Amino acid sequence: MDSIIKVGFGIDLNCLEDSKEGSVFMKAFDEANALIFRRYFDPLWRLKRYFNICAEASLRKNIEIIDTFVIRLIRGKRELLVDQRGRSDKEDILSRFLLAGQEDPEKMNDKYLRDIILSFILAGRDTTGNTLSWFLYMLCKNPLVQETIFQEIMNVVVDEGRDPPETESRDNDDDPDEFVRKVTESALDGMHYLHAALSETLRLYPAVPIDGRKAEMDDVLPDRYKVKKGDMVYNITFAMGRMKSLWGDDYEDFKPERWLKDGIFQPESPFKFAAFNAGPRICLGKDFAYRQMKIVSIALLRFFRFKLADETRAVTYRTILTLHTSGEDSILMLFQG
Repeated sequence: MDSIIKVGFGIDLNCLEDSKEGSVFMKAFDEANALIFRRYFDPLWRLKRYFNICAEASLRKNIEIIDTFVIRLIRGKRELLVDQRGRSDKEDILSRFLLAGQEDPEKMNDKYLRDIILSFILAGRDTTGNTLSWFLYMLCKNPLVQETIFQEIMNVVVDEGRDPPETESRDNDDDPDEFVRKVTESALDGMHYLHAALSETLRLYPAVPIDGRKAEMDDVLPDRYKVKKGDMVYNITFAMGRMKSLWGDDYEDFKPERWLKDGIFQPESPFKFAAFNAGPRICLGKDFAYRQMKIVSIALLRFFRFKLADETRAVTYRTILTLHTSGEDSILMLFQG
């Protein structure tokens, strides 16, 4: 959340410092996400919204919290831009939208900007955060993969520009902040096995497990199936990543090697690996998401070995718009050394 808020809107939310404002906003955001998804299975949700009862009453309260936070953010940023008139370093996304909105202020109003902000937060926070959760879980279930990634970190990042260490151990005198500063673009590009492991995680646990489109007119799909205007067509990415016909007999296995050829990462067609969508609608933040996940993974796996706190506990997903792990309590524990 801190990362996407900083990049997207140029402010520090400080969620990691137990910011009350950030915690309240995140809780409301997650609860609203879950409550909206329930509408797909509740034929009475419109009636509940009209009378403001049950889940719809809770949703309305959460939306009020979200709106208050976002509108305050927009107005604060607009005032800041006025104070910074003449400067050209508008690096965050919201500032660029506000500047563009000066040409059409009626369309680019606070409500329009609010929707843009929430879309960016949903795309930039839930997707990478959830994928990293599933990634760490898969490393716990596949310790050899975890060790292979650690060895790659030692070979590509730690050894870059200096002699290899005498012992390759997580228990050392390296300063974490100083180590992260050494993670260069060339080092990130050289982490082929890590990139493959993240892609394999997304194959099995795509951040957006199901996506739908509504037909604007009558059409015929490539397999000659006829679609009528108003029909919904769903792409179930979760199922596609587990199809034997697409991935072979070992489709159920967590196998980063399937993405590698002679140690070099080989991307699959986005129409086969649809975690980031495909064609004109392919995710604009794909490269940023991989970069962010790789940096976090390198920083964590350099200093910690991950194991499940309870090997017998089943880990499943929540029924929500994005693929969250179930339960609020921690399923992981860290072991250093």
